[in-house]
Amino acid sequence: MTLEEMQQQVDQWIKTYGVRYFSELTNMAVLTEEVGELARCMARKYGDQSFKAGEKDDMADEMADVLWVLTCLANQTGVDLTEAMRRNIEKKTNRDKDRHLNNPKLNS
Repeated sequence: MTLEEMQQQVDQWIKTYGVRYFSELTNMAVLTEEVGELARCMARKYGDQSFKAGEKDDMADEMADVLWVLTCLANQTGVDLTEAMRRNIEKKTNRDKDRHLNNPKLNS
């Protein structure tokens, strides 16, 4: 699935099953909540904490939840994620093309 297809499918789902998008501010709060759930999963899996009884260990689902809400926000605010990612990769390449290759912390 491309980013464009993802944006279209999320939009169609919202219009079919979700009635309407939550407000942008509500979705920003929901995005923060979903990132927190991903962080909790990461802390349990890779950090010093262990999973509590009943907690799910499904990082893929947590990442998909983050991506879902981010896609909702993109749709609501008119952001073309394909174009945004293209520009972001170009920005990072121009800014960091030598930085990481020459970082002794990454090359030891």
